Amino acid sequence: MSTGVTISSISDYAILGCGSVGYAVAEELVEQGKDVFIVDQDESRVESLRDQDLDARTADIRESGVADLVADRDVVLILASDVESNKRAVEHIRESDGDQFIVARASDPVSGDELSELGADIVINPSTVIAESALRALESGELEYNAGKLADIVEQTATRLAIVTQDSPDPDSIASAAALQAIAEHLGIESDIIYLGDVGHQENRAFVNLLGIDLVQWDEIEDHSIYDTVSLVDHATSGEMDLPIDIVIDHHESETGDGVEPEFVDIRPNMSSTSTIMTKYIQEFDMNVSEEVATALLYGIRAETLDFKRDTTPADLTAAAYLYPFANHDTLEQVESPSMSPETLDVLAEAITNRDVQGSHLVSNAGFVRDREALTQAASHLLNLEGVTTTAVFGIADETIFLAGRSKDIRINIGKVLDDAYGEIGETAGHSTQASAEIPLGIFTGIEISEDTRETLLELTEEAVKRTLFDAMGVEGGSSEGSNGS
Repeated sequence: MSTGVTISSISDYAILGCGSVGYAVAEELVEQGKDVFIVDQDESRVESLRDQDLDARTADIRESGVADLVADRDVVLILASDVESNKRAVEHIRESDGDQFIVARASDPVSGDELSELGADIVINPSTVIAESALRALESGELEYNAGKLADIVEQTATRLAIVTQDSPDPDSIASAAALQAIAEHLGIESDIIYLGDVGHQENRAFVNLLGIDLVQWDEIEDHSIYDTVSLVDHATSGEMDLPIDIVIDHHESETGDGVEPEFVDIRPNMSSTSTIMTKYIQEFDMNVSEEVATALLYGIRAETLDFKRDTTPADLTAAAYLYPFANHDTLEQVESPSMSPETLDVLAEAITNRDVQGSHLVSNAGFVRDREALTQAASHLLNLEGVTTTAVFGIADETIFLAGRSKDIRINIGKVLDDAYGEIGETAGHSTQASAEIPLGIFTGIEISEDTRETLLELTEEAVKRTLFDAMGVEGGSSEGSNGS
């Protein structure tokens, strides 16, 4: 038997109770060169173990003398099927001042708690282990089935596959699209990665440029009919594309919005990034992942989990561990530290100057802006201020108020906050830690924009946006004067 488990440098083990579970553990330890001593009360079983050149002795593990038998062992595994016998063994070893590391077998949570109280360092429940193993097998089987179904749909493409990202794609969306494009290429199908908005954030532009990922703007495509298969990755709706959707892969619950049920849907809210899902597919297809795709996926996972500090799951960590050796870490460093444009610097300076802090919540007016993505960067930078856990930075462009929100406060869902504040008068999007809003300027002022009215608009907008937002955050006195630290 080989489970792939790597035991530490400890070499002296004792196994008390050598039924099927104990024997399986003994076999693994011996295979790894460990010194194993076995105690069991069944004479015929002990004789059989000795015939296999195993060091075994007949004794009742319920008796106090068992502590003396294992006194020289570093680790004692008490694995009898009778839990009462296991309890007595743990009790005797601890009463004899034995300082061995004890692993004990339970039958249910109650007996597990009792074994822990008696002094067991680790308690295992075979039924739980079996259930977990069954769930892992089920997950593996589902992934194999989904990969086969995905391959069938992609391979039915007669002309070209459209891989649609978010309108203004973030690293997770871009990386997931690049992975699906690699899978399509592996299956012999040509594809394009398509977006409908713009790649505005400097870090995202650096990400695309450094990795050489080719993105196509929807409006620049002359003949949309060439796409007979359409997939959405890390993206909720096909929006203005007016094409039936065949494939949806996301880590957020979504609606395609076109009245047609996709043939293939893989949505996993239990994973923190779509890049994690796509990494699983890369592995299932047994592909040689390229440096560019591996780097993109690793960055997508890191960006979505805030470098594994937010909502990180074991699946994210195992996916990152798989990608790590294939990724270009010099490129990752360049992506994470792009140069800041003068426009972004101006917006950040304005946001710092105009910040209004109520408790741990910061709201700031960046004024009239040309680069709306600079608001996102400003909101992220201001989150680093001491004592600040939630930020919102807004600015005016194209007769619209654009707002970017960020939060590291687990008590606040910034996406819900913005939706509560502006959902009825504008458009909002996002989730618990990052969100955005777009609000028609006229709703707040009713004033026509001109050079003469710019400052008045700014003042009226600032007061209205701040008051509404602080109220939605539940900050008392949100309409009162805050402190900008000036």
